[in-house]
Amino acid sequence: MNGFAQKKNPRTKSQVIKRKKSPKNRKECVRKSFQIAIDGPVAAGKGTVSRLLAQKLGFLYVDTGAMYRATALLALRAQISLDDEDQIVSLLEKSKLEMRNPIAPKELDGRLTTVILDNEDVSWAIRTQKCGDGASKVATLSQLRKVLVKKQQKIAVNQNVIMEGRDITFRVLPQANLKIFLTASVEARAVRRHTQYLTKGINVSLKDVIKEIKERDERDMQRKTDPLQIKADVWVVDTSKLAIE
Repeated sequence: MNGFAQKKNPRTKSQVIKRKKSPKNRKECVRKSFQIAIDGPVAAGKGTVSRLLAQKLGFLYVDTGAMYRATALLALRAQISLDDEDQIVSLLEKSKLEMRNPIAPKELDGRLTTVILDNEDVSWAIRTQKCGDGASKVATLSQLRKVLVKKQQKIAVNQNVIMEGRDITFRVLPQANLKIFLTASVEARAVRRHTQYLTKGINVSLKDVIKEIKERDERDMQRKTDPLQIKADVWVVDTSKLAIE
């Protein structure tokens, strides 16, 4: 079990056809971009799958989690408490945050996306465990989420995107052309994250990683603003026993 209550997918062929005929979706058809929204818990494979798919389709890959990590990095560098919402929002609004697909050859160093914060490439600086923990904490701040959601929606207006995170299918891009919830068991996700840590030279036990995954899931699912959840109109894919290909 992966710990998430999954609803049976209601999208039968007849329902998809009916959906296309609705006035709301006729308007949606004239949208200038094609949007793929992917949600899911930590270490479910969202980033890797999204990046590979974006490469194949020629879409922009948007890792919204990186935006929360960059925000945490801003706060940590400024020595601002991660629960001081007013100061963090003020700092974020004064900063310039950009994202793009990695540019060859310099940026093809294993990163999934390039993150530029105030003209500094922080693509790897935000990938520390400290920034990861900080991201899950600042993600509970409702006003901060509103600021970042607007930035994310603006990115997707005029360009084809694959956007992944924890509230994309229902908050950021609720009218996306394709909506997916990517998940896996706690054990499978812990093994993946443990392998990532070891590859980076971080010595941590699998037991500790399992504990970390469970704590992160609880924070993501229990936060008051837009908690991680599975909506009825998404395709649920369990990657526990699947390879990337």
